[in-house]
Amino acid sequence: MAPTPSIPKAAFWMALSIASFLGMTVAGRATTAELNVFQVLELRSVIGFFILLPLVMMSGGFQAMRTQRPVAHIARNVIHYTGQAAWLYALTLIPLAVLISIEVTTPIWTAILAVIFLGERLNRPKLAAIALGLIGVVIIVRPGVGSVDPGHLVVLGAAACFGISVVTVKSLTRTDSVVRIICWMLIVQSVVGLIPALYTWRNPPLELWPWIVLIAFTGMSSHFCMARALGYADATIVSPMDFLRVPLSALIGWLLYSEQIDAFTAGGALLILMGNLLNLQRRQIKPAEVAAS
Repeated sequence: MAPTPSIPKAAFWMALSIASFLGMTVAGRATTAELNVFQVLELRSVIGFFILLPLVMMSGGFQAMRTQRPVAHIARNVIHYTGQAAWLYALTLIPLAVLISIEVTTPIWTAILAVIFLGERLNRPKLAAIALGLIGVVIIVRPGVGSVDPGHLVVLGAAACFGISVVTVKSLTRTDSVVRIICWMLIVQSVVGLIPALYTWRNPPLELWPWIVLIAFTGMSSHFCMARALGYADATIVSPMDFLRVPLSALIGWLLYSEQIDAFTAGGALLILMGNLLNLQRRQIKPAEVAAS
């Protein structure tokens, strides 16, 4: 049974998800500096599965992880794995603030896909959010001013993959528990990434293991908390909360990596943020809409 809708509870779980994503970002930069992206993803999934295992046992064991929607789980995780690989690769190409500013166009893709697959309506505020978001991306990337950094395009593709993933997770929360969703994520992505990880494998140095464990834990907890948040509110409400990562990531980039934030990145990020905050506008929900959901 789906939990009773609650914006405060959704915001609480998204705050934990954002904290996890920020930890994963720092750990991702440390690990990808020495290991191939595919190996990092494989270690994240395998170790993350063992971290999740106690929750699996408490939720009824592997028998309770069976689902009637295996195709949806597999498709979601193949797409998410592709996006995550692109995101980690882009992390090695462009500054953190720029990467996060472009990545947080995810709510735009989420809004569009929610209309197509979840039957949500695309009203004027959401259309304005999409328009401002696209303008913000153009300002950050600045096509035509020199050459477009490949990292910009890579992370933009990752954001589209994440949008598909968020919408699919929202759909899955209607039938499957959060633990089941995350268990399937870790298993499917471990299988998908095994061969490329083995092909590029090198033994991690001892000092890198704390970072590997951190990225495994935060990679699991970020999606666990987001799935919990999606259980309490619509995807078009939950996803824009993730925009808090823009200023927080910029602060981390400045504090840890001495990365400067130029006016184009700041201005573009502000437009994207302003546009997506329109999605947080509340309106009276009609009984018919509640029944339809």
